[in-house]
Amino acid sequence: MRRLLHNILALSMVLLIASAEARADKLDEFIREQLRKRQLPGLSLVIIQDGKIVRATGYGVTEKGGKIPVTPSTLFQAGSISKPVAAMGALRLVDRGRLSLDEDVNTKLTTWKVPENEHTKEKKVTLRGLLSHTAGLTVHGFPGYEVGGPVPTLVQILNGEKPTNTAAIRVDVVPGSRGRYSGGGYTVMQQLVLDVTGSAYPLYMREAVLELLGMNDSTYEQPLPSAKAKVTATGHYQDRSLVKGRWHIYPEMAAAGL
Repeated sequence: MRRLLHNILALSMVLLIASAEARADKLDEFIREQLRKRQLPGLSLVIIQDGKIVRATGYGVTEKGGKIPVTPSTLFQAGSISKPVAAMGALRLVDRGRLSLDEDVNTKLTTWKVPENEHTKEKKVTLRGLLSHTAGLTVHGFPGYEVGGPVPTLVQILNGEKPTNTAAIRVDVVPGSRGRYSGGGYTVMQQLVLDVTGSAYPLYMREAVLELLGMNDSTYEQPLPSAKAKVTATGHYQDRSLVKGRWHIYPEMAAAGL
């Protein structure tokens, strides 16, 4: 009986492995077909189950017409996925008692402050509002800056000053009165973290979040250091043409710089 049970268990394991491999083969086939259909040069895929990585695979190449394959170690610009990771960095400061979710951010901002107006008379901009896109701040998102061109400082971006390519970040509705996506709000949060920590933003995020999560290859550095640039996929526009300089620079790191 014991031998029979062992044999059944062994057979079950073989069937499970075979089933998993068959599903993986179908997934690979589906993704490669999508790359061809959508004319995408490449992508990387990670499957997480129960908090653990069960599959990490690269498909295609890092650049249209190129030969460098995408691997699980290839870096991609994360765009607005930068925001939830940046939010973790701000919340670490809340945990340490250095920031409060519900205080007026102007009490901790020193380099720059949110300009007061009729919308902030009774309700102030708070970290909770910044993180939840309910602070009443303008500027939806950021297009970035070409490699080799002028790049504004964070304060210039906040004020909409040249060479910034977006409008000034201002409160135009009562904070907390409505939800509205605002990359501008996360840029205010970036300045808040800088003023409170006195640390360069990429350094703070590496020490406070990325290293703790084992994301040792990820970075908020802008522009990318040469070592990381070598393993980063090239950006493409919707028409599949290449981004000049391979990618854009995002000094709005919290909003788009991961």
